[in-house]
Amino acid sequence: MNAVRYGHQQIFPSKVVCIGRNYVEHIEELGNEIPAGMVVFNKPNSAISDRLYFVSEDTRFEGEITFLIQKGKIAGVGFGLDLTRATLQNYLKSKGLPWERAKAFDCSAVLSEFVPFRGELDSLSMKLYVNDVLVQFATYKLMMYKPQTMLNEIESFMHLEDGDVIMSGTPKGVGTYAAGDRFLGQIYSYDVLILEKNWEVETKNVV
Repeated sequence: MNAVRYGHQQIFPSKVVCIGRNYVEHIEELGNEIPAGMVVFNKPNSAISDRLYFVSEDTRFEGEITFLIQKGKIAGVGFGLDLTRATLQNYLKSKGLPWERAKAFDCSAVLSEFVPFRGELDSLSMKLYVNDVLVQFATYKLMMYKPQTMLNEIESFMHLEDGDVIMSGTPKGVGTYAAGDRFLGQIYSYDVLILEKNWEVETKNVV
């Protein structure tokens, strides 16, 4: 199984639970409708990676604040990239079909290490730079569904194992990328940088 780092531990999530359409400006930039309820989909353990690979010309990055769950509570925070095969997803949506082929492929949940977090969740924000340009920025206040609401909704129909990961949705600014691009993801609590992760896009046939 694929692992993530949590403090000094190696953790093996059974799944990554993703929240879709959680930022209004991102919904608008993709021309989607604001959903009536929380959009939830899963990525399997095989999707987890700490490396960022080039997949295809239309594969899109989506930077996100991510949470690690222990004993039914948010125990850690990290930075994640939800990779999406955009053309394929649009086709599947047009046919009313599930998204797994576009969202749950191998290495599509690119995760930093997780740091233990006992602070105020409403203090959190994220930044994503690609080739030194700030492309995404989000705060707790911009989320339609806040972290505790996500956790409560997920657990109303699906059990979360210790070590499972929640990806909280992406703000506006998503885009495609190329081999050799440099990514820097940062998580802040208030104005204090609590985590950052660098990736350089590698070439590998992952599907």
